Amino acid sequence: MIKFTKMHGLGNDYVYIDAVNQNIENESSLAQFVSNRHFGIGSDGLILICKSDVADFKMRMFNSDGSEAEMCGNGIRCVGKFVYDKGLTNKTTVTIETLAGIKSLNLNTKDGKVENVRVDMGEPILEAEKIPVISNEKPVKNLELEAEGRKFKFTCVSMGNPHAITIVDDTKNFNVEKYGKLLEIDKAFPKKTNVEFIQVLDRQNIKMRVWERGAGETLACGTGACATAVSCNLNGLTDRKVKIELLGGKLEIEWNKEDNHVYMIGPAVTVFDGELYKEAIR
Repeated sequence: MIKFTKMHGLGNDYVYIDAVNQNIENESSLAQFVSNRHFGIGSDGLILICKSDVADFKMRMFNSDGSEAEMCGNGIRCVGKFVYDKGLTNKTTVTIETLAGIKSLNLNTKDGKVENVRVDMGEPILEAEKIPVISNEKPVKNLELEAEGRKFKFTCVSMGNPHAITIVDDTKNFNVEKYGKLLEIDKAFPKKTNVEFIQVLDRQNIKMRVWERGAGETLACGTGACATAVSCNLNGLTDRKVKIELLGGKLEIEWNKEDNHVYMIGPAVTVFDGELYKEAIR
């Protein structure tokens, strides 16, 4: 039997499992099972909270297709809430090891529970070969691609995982699935990419929808929001501090000029706890 917690950050939902005190095997298959919204628990993926030799905890994140990803901004906020609310730590500043490096979290509590989290997401990566994306631009701000006969112009940023950001006229009525699934696997992206379709409202406000690599469209993407804020500032469209409206709610993002780090503030919500019978896993 495996104990789990269902959590979400702005509707970007994952199944969280304490892998410090439980032995978890076949993580990829488990991620595919728990993510299934008909036969499993239902989520955008699986996140394991593990021991770390270099930070307070280690986060392993798996998409709904079983692939392991480097980082998840909404997910890491929930990891902070999980370790504090479950009594794995009593610290309100914690470090989390990820495949995108060590991230520092400030946990804001109310009545003994974490309400929202400020995450130091680190410096954005703008070099094409490190994102990675095939381009000679430095930074990559005018990558032209085509899908289903429609041309797009992308700015590319990595926040530990690759993102391609493009402006559309109306995010509400844009067909994210039609174009997202094709652009994700475009040959310009050696490791595939997350695709953000955005609408700039003014210098402090952006609307965004996201097609996540390995998961499809989700209600929110923290790393995508950070990449979008960087992209818009690089192109002179917004200030360094913005609010980004996603389908699941709003995130506050700041690309700090002094240390070049991107900071994200957003909520983390526990939905329910449960137990998963191992014999049910297909």
